[in-house]
Amino acid sequence: MMMIVLQNVPKKLHGELTRWMLEPSPGVFIGHVSARVRDFLWEKCTAECRNGSVVQAWNTNNEQHFTMRMDGNTKRSIADMEGLQLVYIPNNTIPPAVSEEDW
Repeated sequence: MMMIVLQNVPKKLHGELTRWMLEPSPGVFIGHVSARVRDFLWEKCTAECRNGSVVQAWNTNNEQHFTMRMDGNTKRSIADMEGLQLVYIPNNTIPPAVSEEDW
């Protein structure tokens, strides 16, 4: 099983992915493809995402039972901590807090 999430990408890319996978919600694609097709779709998405973002996750034989990767303008990043992939939000993408004085 594999999942791809697209944000702010050209509509053409959505159409390309629907040839291989189902789109149950806008920008979310799921399906079962080979590793070769998975890597082909990743290369296609990263080449055509422009200012958008791509997140891909697939099942594999590890502790979490999946692996993921991200590319483009995402507000999150992936950190590998002793074999576990964790998602974090870098400090420079968190909006500043609004105080009561700013109201």
